[in-house]
Parts: sequence; structure tokens; C-alpha cells
Amino acid sequence: MNAPIEKPNTQTNAGLMARRQAALPRGVGQAHPLFAESARNAEIWDVEGRRWIDFCAGIAVVNTGHCHPRLVAAAREQLEAFTHTCFQVVAYESYVELCERLNAAAPGSTPKKSFLVNTGAEAVENAVKIARAATGRTGVIAFGGGFHGRTMFGLALTGKVAPYKVKFGPFPGGIFHVPFPNALHGVSEDDSMAAIERLFAYSIEAADVGAIIIEPVQGEGGYLPAPFGFLRRLRTLCDKHGILLVADEVQSGIARCGKLFATEHYDVEPDIITLAKGLGGGLPVAAIVGKAEIMDAAEVGGLGSTYAGSPIAVAGALAVLDIVEEEKLCSRSMALGERMRTRFTAMQKKYSSIADVRGLGAMTAVEFCRNGDPQQPAGDMALALKNEAAKRGLLLLLCGAHGNVLRVMIPLTISEALLDEGLDVIEASLQAIGA
Repeated sequence: MNAPIEKPNTQTNAGLMARRQAALPRGVGQAHPLFAESARNAEIWDVEGRRWIDFCAGIAVVNTGHCHPRLVAAAREQLEAFTHTCFQVVAYESYVELCERLNAAAPGSTPKKSFLVNTGAEAVENAVKIARAATGRTGVIAFGGGFHGRTMFGLALTGKVAPYKVKFGPFPGGIFHVPFPNALHGVSEDDSMAAIERLFAYSIEAADVGAIIIEPVQGEGGYLPAPFGFLRRLRTLCDKHGILLVADEVQSGIARCGKLFATEHYDVEPDIITLAKGLGGGLPVAAIVGKAEIMDAAEVGGLGSTYAGSPIAVAGALAVLDIVEEEKLCSRSMALGERMRTRFTAMQKKYSSIADVRGLGAMTAVEFCRNGDPQQPAGDMALALKNEAAKRGLLLLLCGAHGNVLRVMIPLTISEALLDEGLDVIEASLQAIGA
């Protein structure tokens, strides 16, 4: 038997980082060498008492802010009732209510059904299972730059190698990638559609493709919104060939893009939608929402998970939906996004290193380049900005194939004053690094 673990008195960020490095594998990354002590709304305090402005939101998770009182109260009430029964063994009404609310809110008039899982990756895997069961087809088309999770099938769908796929292959088959439209880098909607047609000609018959999966706004790919006509063209293509359209809204959903579902902006009804992140407001819950006939394709017992739809997380998710509605976070997301992009566009006029400012709702990105040339990505500059901002008390994250895109993931409940304070830090940091 191992000796009891003695916890040294190392309640500093550096001390805890040393313990972390000794206890955890190096493959578990960490963007900032900090340890949280407490958090409220859009601010975090570390174990040394320093306050940080949070422009990460746990990777777009705490859309309703850290420790929203409504969410905390709902989770606490459920915690005192029961913590777990496994829904497939003994059910509870809150699970059904959450599914009912998601069904009612999902885009399109077709009747919907939903079920719950634990994570975004699990939601994606189940969406593919359902698509295969409903169509009898195995092929799946995904997009370069897309991110769909860290499970083996999720990694196979993900269109970004480093760091996610390195050393982990081979991956499951039946998956094909095409370019995501990106006008800044010379990829048009027509190019992407033509790439799919080439797949049908050279790699997989259209009749063998069960699903096309797409993020309405790519996350890891660079906070890149799909052109507004593109999803409609995919819908038409899918309808022509009997393919299901799967919208991965793990990061773009739950008001992040100014609608409860980002696909609402596109006037498109997906066959299946995956949700996670913002749905639980920090509690682990994910959902698969889809057309009822399609969702019923799996056999009884084919769907489920021991912890799926944890009653505590479901209570939190119901509170999140209430908060989004009552605090009008969809319209607030749109307003905050405009406020940020206005500031960043003004910065772009001063700094030739800013190649692009883009976003949908509050989901906002700034892409960096060298010599004013978007084809020369400046990942080192973006990293220098992130590090300089951290010195000034602002937490940021990067994304994109070259790590040259700043993605801003504010809690949607942030005050305008705190948002402006964070934007001021970004501008001062740009000046400090000589951008």
C-alpha cells in the first residue's frame, strides 16, 4: 500500500505547478500557469489573491458567467435531493424537461427529440451513430480546421493535426475532409462545394455518405463563421443525396453567437445538432437534438451512458436556459460582439499585423499576420500578445491552424466596463509587443 500523500504548503501558482508537473502527464496542456481560488461572473482570483479578467470563459463554457446565483442555487437544491440514479435505471423529470425545452427551441418546424450525454465529443460520436443507424450508410464528410472532440472518432473527424492527432493514429475510417470556406485565404463557397463533388467522383459514392458534419462557426479552426449561403447549399446537397446535415454547435450554441443555436442565423434546419459547453454553464452536460424520425433510428438500449444527464448538471442547464431568456443574453451577445469588433477594427487600422477581424454574435476573432500579408501567419505575435496581456491581468486563448488567431470568449454577462478594461489591455499589449 502506498504511503499517505502529504500535501506540502505550496499554495502559490509556482508551487502548485510543480506538484502538477510531478503528478500529471505532460500531454495535459495548460494555457496559463495559474490555479483558481474563486471566480465570479467574468473575473477569476488565483490562489495568490490576484484578480484576472477572464476572456476565456472556460473555453466558451460559462456563457452565463462564473457562479451565476441562479445556477448555483439550482445545483445546490438538486444536490440535496439526489445526486445520481442513472437515468436509464430510474428516471427523473428534469431530464425530460430539458429535452422538451431543447426540442421546442431547435431550428425548424420538424418535430424533434433529444437525449443527454456528458461531453461534446460524446455528443458528436452519438450523432454519427444515429446518422449511420438512420441512413444505413457509414461515410462522414467533415471540414479542414473543424474540431469535433478528442475521442478516437472525434479526432478522426477533427481537421487539425497538431496537437490533437500527433502520435495517436491510425484513426477510424470512412471519414473524408474538404476545405472550409475562408475568403481571407482564397477558399470560396464554390471551392468547398466542388471539393465535395470531387469526393463523390473519386473517393466515396454519395449514396454511401451518411452525414456531413460542420461547425456553423469553426472554433479551433480560427473562430471562422461559415458564409451565410453555404449552409443552405449544404442543406440542398444533403437533401439531393439523402445525406444528413449535422451541426456541431458545441462551442457556437447557447447564445454564444447571438441566437440560442448559431444555425438560426443561417435559415437552415439541420437534421441533428450537438450541444455542450454553454449548456451546463460549467456543469458537465451535453445534448444531441434532432428530427424525431431520425433520432428514433437507434435500437432500444443503443443510446445512453452511466452519468449522462447527471441530475445536478441538468438542474444547472435548466437554470442556464432561464438565465439566457430572462437576461436576454442572445441580444446581449450580439451587442457585445459589435462592441468588440468595433474596437478591434479600430486597432486593425493602426496595426498592419491584424489581418482580419471577424465573428458572429460574441464569438469574435482577431487574426495576425506579417507584413500585412494574410498568407504569412504570425503565431509568435499572437502568442506574445497573449503573454503580454497575462502580465497585465487578462486571460486570453489562441486558435487557428497556425496559432495566430486570438479568440475572445467573454462571459455574456460581463459588464461593459469590464469588457472595455480588457479591450484596453489588449490594445496596450499590442503596442508593448510592437505589433
